[in-house]
Parts: sequence; structure tokens; C-alpha cells
Amino acid sequence: QVQLVESGGGSVQAGGSLRLSCLASGYTFTGYSLAWFRQAPGKEREGVAAIDDGGNTDYADSVKGRFTISQDNAKDTLYTGNTLYLQMNSVKPEDAGTYYCAAGPRMTANQALAMDYLAFYWGQGTQVTVS
Repeated sequence: QVQLVESGGGSVQAGGSLRLSCLASGYTFTGYSLAWFRQAPGKEREGVAAIDDGGNTDYADSVKGRFTISQDNAKDTLYTGNTLYLQMNSVKPEDAGTYYCAAGPRMTANQALAMDYLAFYWGQGTQVTVS
């Protein structure tokens, strides 16, 4: 059974840093596109960072230069690790929300930012609050 489990959420002061993790069990990330989404109360879910199976990344404009998506055991053209990370630096109040990791079909990182309706698997979410 495939499961994605996020961790690392919590409370952070504005300007601080936080690292989220997404552990996959039951499979590896080989051949999938991966992304982090977030949803703030009263707002739609949005993609914030994505990585494709070539290791290419893309970010929402609102987080570019502050967030970094990465995956363990990443290789030049094919990754086989099973933990996805989101390093959040210079956190802003508007970054607050529930963060979800998702795995979907092979596509570009840019496409994966909007893959929520195509994703195969979702984690249960981890809450980030910014004070």
C-alpha cells in the first residue's frame, strides 16, 4: 500500500526557516513527478514547488528564491529516493497553511505545479503557522 506521510510542520516566526519532509512507503519516486501544495483557510489549494523525474524544479512566483524542493538520492536523470523535502526560508505570514506532498504522472516540473487533479497519491498534510 502506497503512503505519503508529511512531517516537519509547526509554528515559525516570520523570517525564520522550516523544513518539511514527505516520506513515501510502498514505492519509490522513480518515474513520478512530485510536488508540494499548500492550502490556507478560505483559499484554494496551490502548487508551491515541484520536481520532475529529471531533477528539474519549478516554483510558484510567491516562493521563488525562498523555498527549495529536493529529494534524497537524486541522480542526474533518474531518482530513486523515497523522501521529498521542502526547505522554507525567509518565511512570510502568507506562507501559513496546510502543506501536502503529492506524486503524479511523469510531466515537467512546471506542469507538476498544477497537477493536483492528476496526482496519484497525496499525503495527509502538515500544518505551518507563521507568527
